[in-house]
Amino acid sequence: MNAQNNTLFDPAAFLANAGLGRRIVQVKAKGVFFSQGNPADCVFYLQTGRAKLTVVSRAGKEATIALLSAGEFIGEESIAGAAGLRMATATAITACTALKIERVEMIRVMHEEHAFSDLFLKFLLARSMRTQADLVDQLFNSSEKRLARILLLMAEFGQSGNPETLIPQITQETLADMIGTTRSRVSFFMNRFRKLGFIEYNGRIKVHKSLLNVVLHDQSFE
Repeated sequence: MNAQNNTLFDPAAFLANAGLGRRIVQVKAKGVFFSQGNPADCVFYLQTGRAKLTVVSRAGKEATIALLSAGEFIGEESIAGAAGLRMATATAITACTALKIERVEMIRVMHEEHAFSDLFLKFLLARSMRTQADLVDQLFNSSEKRLARILLLMAEFGQSGNPETLIPQITQETLADMIGTTRSRVSFFMNRFRKLGFIEYNGRIKVHKSLLNVVLHDQSFE
């Protein structure tokens, strides 16, 4: 019976539809999925839209630690051995549609459905690799190279399918937080990128493939 159930189980259908222990939620731009310090009692699967994770230190300093896009999970720490508190705040950058999966249901489907646990494991490995790449980027790359990388990631260059060259609205303050520099430096590099034809910037940012030159060929303006 279990083998038959595993054969019939469709992870894509599970993540696309509401059901026992899961429901579809709509979050407006700037709306909050959960806040730092909230109970970690569910996982969100982002169906459409973009979101970000931010943390606030005890001194009140806020930093953006990750940008999230459709097809990613949010709040996966909730399925740790013991339920705890959220370590970050998840906020919608654009209007989002997400599947909210209760912790108990998430743990159940991971244990019972190998196809789903395989999918989730691949996500965790990809997230881990992204985190390591972010750390290397922060430690060893110049600030304009870090900015170029963030813009390319938001435009989804290097992922399957066609890149979305017009990225969601994001402030220069957020970009500065993510690359560890000041807003004035971000503004300086954005203007340089625009003059060189790497981006178009008129309210929203349009990223051109030529921006890869900054990352791949280590062009520097500092």
